[in-house]
Amino acid sequence: MRSRVTICAVLLAWAAAAVAQAPATQPGTPSQSTPAPPQSAPAAQSTAPPTQGTPAAAQATPTPQPATAQAGTAYKPPQAKTKDEFEAYKAGAALTSPDQVLAAADQFAQKYPSSELKQLLYVQAMNGFAQQNNSEKEIEAARKAIAIDPHDPNPLIHVASALVEVTRDNDLDKEQRYAEAAKDAQAAIDNINTGLHVPPNVAEAQVQAVKNSILALAYETLGVIAMQKQDFADAETNFQKSADLSKAEPMARVYLRLSVAQDNEKKYAEALVNANKALQYSQQGSVEQTLAKQQQTRLQKLVGEGAEPSIPAPGATPPTATAPAATTPGSTQPPQPH
Repeated sequence: MRSRVTICAVLLAWAAAAVAQAPATQPGTPSQSTPAPPQSAPAAQSTAPPTQGTPAAAQATPTPQPATAQAGTAYKPPQAKTKDEFEAYKAGAALTSPDQVLAAADQFAQKYPSSELKQLLYVQAMNGFAQQNNSEKEIEAARKAIAIDPHDPNPLIHVASALVEVTRDNDLDKEQRYAEAAKDAQAAIDNINTGLHVPPNVAEAQVQAVKNSILALAYETLGVIAMQKQDFADAETNFQKSADLSKAEPMARVYLRLSVAQDNEKKYAEALVNANKALQYSQQGSVEQTLAKQQQTRLQKLVGEGAEPSIPAPGATPPTATAPAATTPGSTQPPQPH
């Protein structure tokens, strides 16, 4: 959750700096080139409750698939075609309620259907809903942003990650929601080097950190979906990629999920290593800490005995936005991170 907010806040800051320096193009006059925004645009403050292990959007970290420099055509900051369009955009962007921003975005898109600025309003609304933990409205706003630019990894990862948080086993459209999440997560990966709107002269380390954070969330999302299909080998691969991408600020939940996937593959020694990491990186008193401790205890017993568990490890239960119930003390089933 908070990692999505952090990523979006940085990208919005870049866009806002570019828009502020790109005045409305007057009819009959060519667009003027604009200076690049400062290298370190400040991220907006998040009101979302802190989540342990959020990937830092301000730090670079090694990647298993290093994202290269931004490819494609030269960056062109979004511009208004008229003063009225620019003033309407500024009025919408000045709103603080995400519901109001979303309504303003709809009105703006209807009045200025060809505007280069309309996606920014939907992205701003999307991030506001994410800060409120309102995943369904976050998804609604992000889908509208994707409809405008289907190659932008920012709204793509918002939809993918939020969908796996709110989808339940008894949802009639569960399969469709997971399919959409998988499609958007993969699209975020595929477009990471060409789809981000990155102004020139932003520090390469900062760009790389944002890319790595998006990739870490995308691979984690694919891992969660693989767990639902009980494809534990694929889940392990994706969780490992996510963990590698977020080494600058390790995420306890990713190591816990990786441990559970390996547990289901009967890789008990490896699963124990990652359960230890999940416990190491979890926040004191958090759900991750409780579940990691249960997983560690279970695996220590299995590794020490060198025996099969009395109850086979089940598949993962669907991820939820709320804390899951702890497993029964003494159970040999691996705890399921949500």
